[in-house]
Parts: sequence; structure tokens; C-alpha cells
Amino acid sequence: MSDVAIRVEGLGKCYRIGPSEPYKTFRDTLTDALRAPFRALTAGLNGRRPAADAEENSYIWALRDVSIDIKHGEVVGIIGRNGAGKSTLLKILSRITEPTEGYAEINGRVGSLLEVGTGFHPELTGRENIYLNGAILGMRKREIDCKFDEIIAFAEMEKFIETPVKHYSTGMYMRLAFAVAAHLEPEILLVDEVLAVGDAAFQKKCIGKMGDVAKAGRTVLFVSHNMAAVSRLCRRAMFLNEGRLQMTGPAQDAVEAYLATGTRAEGERRWENLEGAPGNDKIRLRAVRVLNADGEVSSVVSNQHPFYVAIEYDVLQPLSGCQVGFWVLSSDGVIVFVAGDNEDSNWLGRVRNLGSYKSTCKIPGRLLNSGLYTLTIASDVRNAELVFVEENALRFYVEQTKIPAHSQAKPAGVICPFLEWQVSLKSDRSCGNG
Repeated sequence: MSDVAIRVEGLGKCYRIGPSEPYKTFRDTLTDALRAPFRALTAGLNGRRPAADAEENSYIWALRDVSIDIKHGEVVGIIGRNGAGKSTLLKILSRITEPTEGYAEINGRVGSLLEVGTGFHPELTGRENIYLNGAILGMRKREIDCKFDEIIAFAEMEKFIETPVKHYSTGMYMRLAFAVAAHLEPEILLVDEVLAVGDAAFQKKCIGKMGDVAKAGRTVLFVSHNMAAVSRLCRRAMFLNEGRLQMTGPAQDAVEAYLATGTRAEGERRWENLEGAPGNDKIRLRAVRVLNADGEVSSVVSNQHPFYVAIEYDVLQPLSGCQVGFWVLSSDGVIVFVAGDNEDSNWLGRVRNLGSYKSTCKIPGRLLNSGLYTLTIASDVRNAELVFVEENALRFYVEQTKIPAHSQAKPAGVICPFLEWQVSLKSDRSCGNG
């Protein structure tokens, strides 16, 4: 048996855009065919092309020339912006729509969760829909019986299982739909934005369940805008952009490529107009800069040397207990660390009177791993109020300028500190010394 669960070769899907043609009966079609020669003759006498010929159909390729092999037991993330073709790919693999070109081979029973409540009949109860979905997936009644209690316990739907699903809220739909798709044990599970609906506790439960599915050796294709979840669940990811496969590789590399698309690192950002600058009538942000080890503005810094974050701001009202600081976020949105200028003991607790200020923070070398980072700038008054938050104020790259001799790859993790080690020989047990 082949170890390939899904094989996609040159896959493409084209859609026509613009107003759709009205439905025609057989009589309408026959009448149009009989009238066509006369319309062409009339148009020719008037020196015009027929109106039908003058119209040019417009088409858009939702997918174009996508090829990939996915092995049994792999968990692969599919990422990209809205309209990149992610959902179209899953619909083709689910046999909901046919490709315009290319082909896809699937070896195994497929379970799909493409939209909330896909495959549910609104008039049937939750119990009846579980059995209906199981039958669609090719499950025997005995198999569904064995999983039934586990499904409703996971969905936390015991009280509503006999209620028609048309009365369910969107969150209840989500709970039951995911529980059915994940517990009926298809060999290949296709999941599209399952984390877009539901509370935080249920989203955490979904991630945990997909991790269990992956450990059981089943194949999972996971579409999500949650980059942290993709990085955690998937070893490999596909990055789609405008219908084309930009790259496939380690999940973290694909996430970084996706987040870097359409953005650029900036070593400096300034706000010349005070009224339009982030802040309020107490503090206004004027500039944010990333400085390299030589104190020069730079969008790229080395992970071997220290660099600096400099924040310039105007204090418009005397403030006591105020601090200005920043959050450093990794490419997948994880907060790496938070820093505030109240760590300068000379200013701790002092009143900041009206004036222009500059707060500079030194970040040591050999701390951050290579990659794209984002700065969020914030100011607050201790134990009183949050003055302002400016998200995504600046982006910068940390590059790895020296690779350890024992490794030719980027180290794992958000940070890669140089830590001191001491190795000592407690006793010599070699031959002849014993």
C-alpha cells in the first residue's frame, strides 16, 4: 500500500465572475438557436457585432498549478490570506466541487469540517445528525454507537441532544460538528477554520483533540489563521497566495513566509503630526526606532550582538507613576517578552513633567532567534490606567550571523541564548585506571 494519503498534481479551479445567466428552458434554447442567424445578419447590415459576441467573459483562478504529496499520518497546515484558495482546495479534496485542471488522488476515508454544521439536517435532532454524518462517512451503526457517548460528552451537548439542530446557536453547531468529525475516525480529516467559532475553552479542547487525532496516525489537513495553532500542531505547512502554492516546508518557515508577505521590516517609524500620533491628551508617541550595535537605525539586526529599541514621546500633562514600554512578538503572534522604562531606577516613581522624552532599551545579543518580530508600544500609569497601546508599531528582522559548529540549521524556539556550561570529570573509570 502506498504511504501517500493525498496526491495533488497540477490542480486548478477556475470560476466565472460577473452576473450569472438566467436559467433557460429547452424551448428558450431552441428559440435562441433559430433566431441566431437573423441576429447576425441584422448586426452585419448595421456594421455592428452581435451583442453576445461583444461581451467578454471574465474568469478568475481560485487555484492554479498546485502540486503536493501528503503522507499517511501527516498533519499539514494550509495558510494564506482570505481568497488565497485554501477552502477551494479542501472542497476539491472533499469532492464538493470538481477541478478545472489537474487531479487529486485520495487514499482513505475522508471526514470534512468545512463550514459550521456542514452536512447537518436542520429538522433532525443532534442525535439523528450524529448517525446521519456517520453514515455519510461510511461508518456502521455499531461503530457510531461505540463513539456516541464520547461525542456528546466532548461537545457538552447532553441537554440538547434531542433538540432539532435548527434551534442550535452557532457555537452549539460548532461543538457538535467538530465532535462528530473528530470522533468518527475518518482516515483523513479536513478541517477549515474550526477555531474561528467558539469560546476559548472549546478552542483549546479542539486543538487538544486534533493533537490526539494526529498521534493516532491519521492524516489531517488544517486550515487556520491561528498561526500559533498551526505551528504547534503541524510539522509541515502549505502557504497559498493568490491561488498558487508559494512554498511547502516546515510549519514555522511557512508561517514566517506568510506573515512577511506584503509587509516589510522598518527600522524607524515617525509621527510628524502630533494630533494624529498614537496616544491621548496625556502622552503622544513621536517615533520608534530599532538601532543596531553601532547605534544606527536598521531594520535588520544580528542575533550575536546587542541592539536597541528607542521610543520618543511627548508628555502633555504631568504624570506620576507613568511608564512607557513595548512588547516583542514573534512571527506567530506569541509575546516573547515585555519591557518598561520604569526599570530605570532614576525615574521610578518620579513625576514626568511636560516635555519631550526618549526611552532606550538595550536588548542583549544571543537572546532572540532569527526571524521576523513585531513591536507593540504601550504606556500606562501604574495601578491606575492604560494610557495607550499602538499595536504593530514596527517590524524588524533578527538574522543569524553565526551558526553553531554543531548545527547547520536554525535552532528551535523563540530565543536562543548563549548559556554558560561547565563539564567536570567526577571520577575516571576508563580501563587501566580502576
